[in-house]
Amino acid sequence: MTQRQFFVIIALLFALTMAMALYVWQLRRREWISQRVTVSAKAQHVAPPTSGAKEQVTIYVADDRAGTLRAQSVSVPLASARQPRAESVLRALINIYTSKNSPHPLAMGADIRNVFLVDPGLAVIDLNSPFVDGQVSGILPEELTVASMVETLAANIPGLTRVKILVDGKERSTLAGHIDLSGFFDVSQFAELTKEFSAT
Repeated sequence: MTQRQFFVIIALLFALTMAMALYVWQLRRREWISQRVTVSAKAQHVAPPTSGAKEQVTIYVADDRAGTLRAQSVSVPLASARQPRAESVLRALINIYTSKNSPHPLAMGADIRNVFLVDPGLAVIDLNSPFVDGQVSGILPEELTVASMVETLAANIPGLTRVKILVDGKERSTLAGHIDLSGFFDVSQFAELTKEFSAT
């Protein structure tokens, strides 16, 4: 082996070591961010109002048969604070999904455990187990579920840029086998997807 070949091998080994170190750092950073989201979210939760004045809001309702999202006006408890407002609009959406003759049926008992607003641009939706257990498996129905929640929040919470979905306070790999829940959903990308889903 020549001296030049020796230095080339050393350089390759060094590059490989640096690449592995960067990969491990990214994995640890992702885990740290996930833990930070959960801890911060728990600290900032505020219970929504149970009674009082009502306001009209727009929610986005999925229709499985047509494969669309439709804007719909509903009445929810008036809430000036962002967090109770976020929970109210999502619960109004889920009430439609768990009702008789729902266009996008979910199991009875499906609910939002909490909605956390971790910073001005990030919302964390914590679903309960019946919500996920009752979700119809398939790319389209799962996309419609996530798109309807993201768009409903974006329509009612100004400045929202990302959404994270947890199940019973923990990360889950998929919603029902297809839609990846391990990362964050970009609100602007879902706005484009909603245009495709919108009824004509």
